[in-house]
Amino acid sequence: MSNPTAAMLVIGDEILSGRTRDANMHYLAQELAKHGVDLREVRIVSDTRDAIVAALNALRAAHDYVVTSGGIGPTHDDITADCVAASFGVGIDVRDDARALLQAHYDRQGSELNAARLRMARIPDGATLIDNPVSVAPGFTIGNVHVMAGVPAVFEAMVASVLPTLTGGQPLLSQTLRIQRGEGDIAGPLGELAQDFPDLSIGSYPYQKDGIYGANIVIRGTDGARIDAAMARLSKLFPE
Repeated sequence: MSNPTAAMLVIGDEILSGRTRDANMHYLAQELAKHGVDLREVRIVSDTRDAIVAALNALRAAHDYVVTSGGIGPTHDDITADCVAASFGVGIDVRDDARALLQAHYDRQGSELNAARLRMARIPDGATLIDNPVSVAPGFTIGNVHVMAGVPAVFEAMVASVLPTLTGGQPLLSQTLRIQRGEGDIAGPLGELAQDFPDLSIGSYPYQKDGIYGANIVIRGTDGARIDAAMARLSKLFPE
């Protein structure tokens, strides 16, 4: 039986403009692989309502889980929560439990829970909160969509909160062999190997160092014995 699939929707003009480098995709892919969930697709969209809603509708229909990052802060361009509500056709408003979390947090800081900060307590109807032990402002889950902050430390904490609730499959395993030959020399035998092991993912990642061409061959799958067998065959094809 195949593993559940997931997609990630990264939201933010700052990512598309190059001002901010996204680190969350790398972290999410690693954590989902450990949990036996295959990350199959990642999209990056601007802070535009129609773009977010369209992408979200497509991804949640195609995958078991969707994780979003970005756009749930206190500023005017943080529109993710409203877009998620629109995607599901539900209302959105300040929720008492989210307000209470923020109120206690800002009281401890001696700060005011002003109108801008209160925006972070606006939660779509029917959603459940995602714990945020870093900065308190919660994410939320509705249907198969998990809405998280874009700040990496907060995103990672929210992923840790959500992962135990997801039904996973078999963890993804991998082994790598470094071959000092160009891809043109290894493509044929590598293709035959892939045909003999259709249940495995066999990727070739070329490099050039000090005038030497080579490739890192990465074999991935959920069956350790099959990976061992494929690696043994690969080592015989391309002995050091």
